[in-house]
Amino acid sequence: MKFAAIALAAVGLLTAGAASASERVSDLDYMKASRCKGLATGLGADSAGIDAFLKEQGRSRTLVVADRGAEEMTKGKREATKADTKDRVSAELSGPCMAYSGSAKDTASTGVAKDTATSR
Repeated sequence: MKFAAIALAAVGLLTAGAASASERVSDLDYMKASRCKGLATGLGADSAGIDAFLKEQGRSRTLVVADRGAEEMTKGKREATKADTKDRVSAELSGPCMAYSGSAKDTASTGVAKDTATSR
């Protein structure tokens, strides 16, 4: 009986761990979201959703990934301020970057966060 109870508890813990791990997005997605944050900042757009995503996802990143994300943010900000790239940057911000403006749970489970661009 004790063995069965311990085995059930272990399976429950493993299942719970797998559920929380599925909410974490890849390092590449984290870096893409960092770029989107830079683009939004450079254009003066609202980045509250992306900020929340980066804060939630940044907790479990290695220093290397966090540093690379900061570099991507800086590059995105610089690119957004160039006059000849504003149209392309705006399209990127309202397109692929929308995936990072929802919660990490939405993004991880569906691959795409809620699309708020159509409600504007």
